[in-house]
Amino acid sequence: MTIAIYPGSFDPITNGHIDILKSGAEIFEKVIIAVSYNANKQGFLPIDTRVKLIKDSVVDIKNVEVDAFEGLTVEYAKKRGASVLLRGLRTSFDFEYEMQLSQTNHALYNNIKTVFLITKPEYNFISSSCVREILINKGDIKPFVPKAVADYLITAYGI
Repeated sequence: MTIAIYPGSFDPITNGHIDILKSGAEIFEKVIIAVSYNANKQGFLPIDTRVKLIKDSVVDIKNVEVDAFEGLTVEYAKKRGASVLLRGLRTSFDFEYEMQLSQTNHALYNNIKTVFLITKPEYNFISSSCVREILINKGDIKPFVPKAVADYLITAYGI
């Protein structure tokens, strides 16, 4: 079974993330969305909330699992028996960063491959940081995030 890890902070998960996930789920037998936890960094949403919101957002995709981890992504991939890291690209700027990260991960664990998937054009501009900015300024986030995420954030922030 080919297992792919789709790592990220997903703070919050966006429709662009879901687009990449759906494409990855068509390619790989199992995709694990691995929400990274960094004890030294304050997230916008608590890690357990992110995991729950992602689970609520991917319930219809059968070969997807949601988990959280701390530490190096390649160590988590080894632990889970994954041979692929799934990464999404929106722009050429993403590619430069992701290529460097991919090469570093391969140097740490040469049995891991990185697969880049490109988002649909309608998601190229969406990022978690943009969603947070729109939310904080009381804008409409519904077009940019899954329904479960929008419902939670609108209720939590009283918008």
